[in-house]
Amino acid sequence: MASLDVTYDRISPDDAGEVLTLQRAAFVSEAQIYGSTDMPPLTQTLEAVQAELVDCYGWTARVDARLVGALRGRIDAGLPLVGRIAIAPDLQGEGVGRGLLDIAERESGATQAELFTGSLSEANIRLYESCGYHISERVPQDDGTEQIFMRKNLRG
Repeated sequence: MASLDVTYDRISPDDAGEVLTLQRAAFVSEAQIYGSTDMPPLTQTLEAVQAELVDCYGWTARVDARLVGALRGRIDAGLPLVGRIAIAPDLQGEGVGRGLLDIAERESGATQAELFTGSLSEANIRLYESCGYHISERVPQDDGTEQIFMRKNLRG
């Protein structure tokens, strides 16, 4: 596939409808992996996404006018905490997620970044490791899986 012409911009509450649609499409594969649709990216309401986007740290990725990726989280004591990355299913594996992580890391001005994923999300873990993240903590969940926290040194 030819290289995508992706434009990255700060996320805003005006993006909420598109972000919600994108995250629902993107997280269907995660629901299949975990055997449940009862997960925040699939149950979150438009109002909740709008409220979250008011003060979150995040970025959008667009190809032409189409929203193809979104990253959001928060900055806590100078540490960017990436909470959710959603990529259009037809463009997963095409570098959109890597591009979102790159701009979020660069623009944070921080020395480290942290993100998390589920222990069954092997493709996510591989992506994050290939971007320089390493597992820093495993938190057991009630369903027998683990929440995997990963960190990356950004400078020095």
